[in-house]
Amino acid sequence: MFLQKAAIGYGDEGLGMYAEVVKVLHVHGIKSVVCLHFRVYNKGEGMEIRTHLRNTLEAVDSLKARYDKNVKELLADIQVLARIVKHTVVEVDNLSIEQIMACIDHDSICIGMVPVEPGLTNMGRVDSVQTEDAVPNEGYVTYDIRFMLIVVELELEIIINVEAQRSMAYSTLGYHLENRMVFYLSRLISSQKGINFVNSEYDKIKKVYSIWICMDADDDGDSISRISLKQDTLFGMPYDFTELDKMCGMVIRIRNSRNVTESRNRLIAMLEDVLSREDSDVKKRKLEEKYAMKMTLELEGRINRMCNLSDVVVERGIELGIQQGMQRGIKGLVDILRDMGTPKEVIVQKIMEKFSMTEEKAREFVE
Repeated sequence: MFLQKAAIGYGDEGLGMYAEVVKVLHVHGIKSVVCLHFRVYNKGEGMEIRTHLRNTLEAVDSLKARYDKNVKELLADIQVLARIVKHTVVEVDNLSIEQIMACIDHDSICIGMVPVEPGLTNMGRVDSVQTEDAVPNEGYVTYDIRFMLIVVELELEIIINVEAQRSMAYSTLGYHLENRMVFYLSRLISSQKGINFVNSEYDKIKKVYSIWICMDADDDGDSISRISLKQDTLFGMPYDFTELDKMCGMVIRIRNSRNVTESRNRLIAMLEDVLSREDSDVKKRKLEEKYAMKMTLELEGRINRMCNLSDVVVERGIELGIQQGMQRGIKGLVDILRDMGTPKEVIVQKIMEKFSMTEEKAREFVE
């Protein structure tokens, strides 16, 4: 890990300095240093110091967690959710955006508050700050976004989960994403017992959707996949299992490069615009003009918070880079920006601007 190497690099100054990496944790699939701790020995005289580097590392880590939270809040805006539902939930694909917005139970929208683990889902909400800002990856695992879709005219109630996933690569996660999706779908079903049905009232089970927005597709890799239970008759006359369709998983793969042409799929194009690293005013104008979103105070505030915090994370990354030395620092900044899903071209531009570097030289750190 680059931060580990950078910390060890501090021992090159001739004071017999050595570094210990105390704790390294995964945060939402991102390798992130939570605590770097230095012991400095000067010719046998030992003293322990908490370096400014450690404080910067912790600040960057906290900022990234806050940025992820802001991404979820933006995706959970009622106008964005309605458009996701329109293009993924087949039961309402004939309804207008306005009709779908009216069908989303506003009070049921939970962002990082409902635990996934058995025995915890129905115990009430878990505070999102405690879940996200406590020790990363410890405590409860929560659904990013969870809400109810209620269509009275169709006597239809669907439980929907939306997950924002920076990477679906096995090399990054250490597991296959589809297995996690199956677990989430299973929990969305099993957690209904005692709430939506009791004893053997299985016909009262509500259909569930788990929609995963993955932000690491190649330039030509944008796609939408549906995963569901299917009937396959192996022998004899086929029997029609009419109630089989109770769970559906969706994987939406979007790209994070500025240089790609607009996706031919309207949902992907919208999500790429919503999550793009653009100036907030540019983003607002696009969402209004291209997707007819109304710039409410709530939506505008969520866009501003995400865009502004993105800039802060970059600046903290640069501060970290200066402390680690130019070579290691630039590599560290590149890793931080990649963790956040920043497009390659934007990273190159940041390096050129902040380190007064030519484009050719900047690309050497990114390629």
